[in-house]
Amino acid sequence: MTLRGRLTAAFLVVVLGPVLLGAFFVASTVTAVDRTRSTERLAVAASAVRTSVDALCQQLRAAADAVALTGDPAVVAGQLVGRGLAAAVLVSDVGGRVTYVSPGAPSTPWRDCAEPVAATSGPVRALAARVDRRDAAGALLGSVAAAELVDPAFVARLAAVSGVAVTLLDGGVSAARFTHTTESREVRDGVLAAAGHSTGEQVTETTKGRYVRRIGPSVGQPLPLVLSVPSTRPPGLHVTLAGVVVLAGLLAVLTAWRLARVTTRPLAELAGAVDRVAHGDLTARVPVRGRDELGRLAEAFNRMTRETGSYVAALTSSRDQLRGHLAVLGDTLASTHDLQRILRVILHSAIAATGARAGAVLLVETGGVLVAQCSEGLDGRWPVPDPDGPQTLRVPVGVGVVGAVAATGEPQRGRVEPTEPPTGEPRCRTYVAVPFAAPGTTGLGSGTTTIPGGERTIPGGESTADEAVSPAVALGVLALYDRVGAAEFDDDDLVTLRTFAGHAAVAVENVRVHEEAQRLSLTDPLTGLWNYRYLRESIRREVERASRFGRMLSVLALDLDRFKDVNDTYGHAAGDTVLAEFARRVRGEIREVDLAFRQGGEEFVLLLPETDARGAAIVAERLGAAVRETPIAVEAYAGPIVVTVSVGIAVYPDHGSTGREVLEAADDALYVAKAAGRDTYRVAEVRPDVPTREIPVPAGAVSPPDGLPRAGRPAQVPREPGGHARSESAAGVPESNRPGPAHARPEPADGPVDAARAGPDAARPGPGGGASSGPHPPRQSRGR
Repeated sequence: MTLRGRLTAAFLVVVLGPVLLGAFFVASTVTAVDRTRSTERLAVAASAVRTSVDALCQQLRAAADAVALTGDPAVVAGQLVGRGLAAAVLVSDVGGRVTYVSPGAPSTPWRDCAEPVAATSGPVRALAARVDRRDAAGALLGSVAAAELVDPAFVARLAAVSGVAVTLLDGGVSAARFTHTTESREVRDGVLAAAGHSTGEQVTETTKGRYVRRIGPSVGQPLPLVLSVPSTRPPGLHVTLAGVVVLAGLLAVLTAWRLARVTTRPLAELAGAVDRVAHGDLTARVPVRGRDELGRLAEAFNRMTRETGSYVAALTSSRDQLRGHLAVLGDTLASTHDLQRILRVILHSAIAATGARAGAVLLVETGGVLVAQCSEGLDGRWPVPDPDGPQTLRVPVGVGVVGAVAATGEPQRGRVEPTEPPTGEPRCRTYVAVPFAAPGTTGLGSGTTTIPGGERTIPGGESTADEAVSPAVALGVLALYDRVGAAEFDDDDLVTLRTFAGHAAVAVENVRVHEEAQRLSLTDPLTGLWNYRYLRESIRREVERASRFGRMLSVLALDLDRFKDVNDTYGHAAGDTVLAEFARRVRGEIREVDLAFRQGGEEFVLLLPETDARGAAIVAERLGAAVRETPIAVEAYAGPIVVTVSVGIAVYPDHGSTGREVLEAADDALYVAKAAGRDTYRVAEVRPDVPTREIPVPAGAVSPPDGLPRAGRPAQVPREPGGHARSESAAGVPESNRPGPAHARPEPADGPVDAARAGPDAARPGPGGGASSGPHPPRQSRGR
């Protein structure tokens, strides 16, 4: 009797009964598991929605707190809305009258995150958090509300966070109407009907196989929402199981006579092998003892285990590759503005993707030379070894393989013949090189390119001198050498390399745009000097440095005298010319370590590190002479414009303990210089003594007796009552010339002067800035 007959008989006795029980068990179990899983999924989704809404409310509350704590709510509200921390901000006074609302704010009333649970009707347009606004004494000034739009995009974000379909109801109680939903039209009505019949947060099932749960409005979650998930139960499960049982019974009756007892040994061997495979041993094999059904089953089992082992190995390799790609992606994202790191990641990924042994990323620099920014595997590949160490790949545009690629804009791949003379590039057998240009650049690889040695016609264009394309059109070249296996690079490698070259182009352009944006945000567009934003940062940094090393810092506040008359007489264009020329002369009179800023309008500030009042006075005299003695020529006017400058001088720490105090002292000295007749300078008065407790320190930043800056430990000077150290010369100015209405300029011949300020040979900085203006200070003019 064959194995088939034995198995049929065993099926009638043993299997048919369990099949019936199993069918019933499967039907009930699938239904119960489906409902349990759906309920758990809805519970997790409800928790995720509550967490998301709570996080949004906390974010809005923090934004409202930030507006409430500032003195200028409109500016802070605009910044918060611009940064996406809130969609709108509303400021109201104690009487409830709106004093400020963000442009484009949604219509009120807004649903408050903290409002008590209540049955409200009408659609929810915005979710808001409201805080009280108080003054320094704690008196209530009004309230600030920060809101976020509740729109289809908001509901879609909740659906994405929770992983279920989300519907925002039109009211707090009735589920007949909705405002926004992510449900499809086929199931929308059924979901709303089921939500209307549910009580509390009970899970109900629709007629179309979806589970529904309502959440909110409640404390901390004021939005009336309906969540739904599809049933995972197969459609027509009960009918299918009944048909299977009936069919199994008929087949069992028809084939019962062909079954017999089962051979135990082959099945035991098969069971043992299956158990080993279940525990992860894919090397398990079943002995093939015959050509009957069990023999064929053993052969199939052995073949299955071999193929499963191959699949597991392939999956393991794919998993490792996926981890590598994720690591590359994480590396790239973490170094968005680190060009060298990005290029290294791109080069490493390109080498791994194409199987190359070496490669380099080269960028075109000034002078038409390609310079390797990063390379891999190039050691020992140079035609002439460098005894001093590793070499940097430098190839003129138009020379060699990578030079020709940069010049023509056409990628190249091929094999290098041993007889070809060296071109300065690394030795290799095969190569592939792809150019990359700035994103949005078109026409790379057409026209005529001027390269060292003459003109070269690029395929696809006309060779005309007027249409010459600069080699700088190509940002650089991505080159790979010697594919593993000594085979040439193919077209697929070329396509892959084009993709990585595109990433390199985007990386280079992003870094350049980032650097330019940083420069523009810190400079004044008219004068090229640093702007007020950078002044606040720099004066804090310089004061900290002076305090740490026991040095002095001089601050000069400059203002062009009667500059309004220049604008009124000659026009604002002439005024801009005067400001730009004044800035140029300022840069010519200061050292490289000094910092020049345009504070706003015709007001400028200089920071002179390691300079006392005498050195600052010398600089002020030179600036006054440079402006006064050479009138400024303005185009389109017959004669030059004569301007003068008034200067206020303050020194840290004599005139202030913080950057703001020193700057205000210099500003006050500037007003004194204005009152003294303009075209002069004044040194700020030394701060009055205040009762303080003296703390011994190893070094103090005070003016030395001769007014000159010192390196290292400062000289010990007497302290007046109150603990304040004072110099004998009041910041480099004689006692008779202390700040006041009759203040006169100190003469350089009265004593030694700062060597760095002493003559025209002092170090001069280059141009001081770029083309961007910053915010202006609150104080612009007081009758100057």
